[in-house]
Amino acid sequence: MGRGRSEIKRIENPTQRQSTFYKRRDGLFKKARELAVLCDADLLLLLFSASGKLYHFLSPTVPSVREFVERYEATTHTKVWADIRQERRAELEKVGSMCDLLEKQLRFMTVDDGEEYTVPSLEALEHNLEAAMRKVRSEKDRKIGGEICYLQNIIRGRQEERYGLCDKIAHAQTLKDVECGSTSLSNGLDLKLG
Repeated sequence: MGRGRSEIKRIENPTQRQSTFYKRRDGLFKKARELAVLCDADLLLLLFSASGKLYHFLSPTVPSVREFVERYEATTHTKVWADIRQERRAELEKVGSMCDLLEKQLRFMTVDDGEEYTVPSLEALEHNLEAAMRKVRSEKDRKIGGEICYLQNIIRGRQEERYGLCDKIAHAQTLKDVECGSTSLSNGLDLKLG
């Protein structure tokens, strides 16, 4: 009697999942090796585990991963290897232009005593400074509002604690009064009976 098919779903038990991963990985690599040898196929198998560890198989006929990927790119007309230098150059240009812009704004925000400014440039500077002040004030108001809300929540929590303690004290006092009342009643009954 053969084994029944198991449902393909994520294994919840981490130990069992890891054990299954290693067994199936070895089986997959064995099949890849057999396919490469039997059929003289060029094969690259990359596998990342859940922890991020890389496992790979490269058939003996493939000289390197890079050459294999370049063959893939040429065949499919897609770009897998991105030119990292171009990406970094573009990123550096973007950061450089941002720095230039910020330096220009900073120079514009400072008034130098030795320079002569025109009225329109001073008005523009005044407008920029007022806009910056509005931003600073709104951020300050937002921060203060957040602090007030935080402190109000603390006060509310302390008041609820206080009310709870007052209720406990009142309940304890009621119990004490009831106990004292029952004792005096029993003493009174004893006197009357005695």
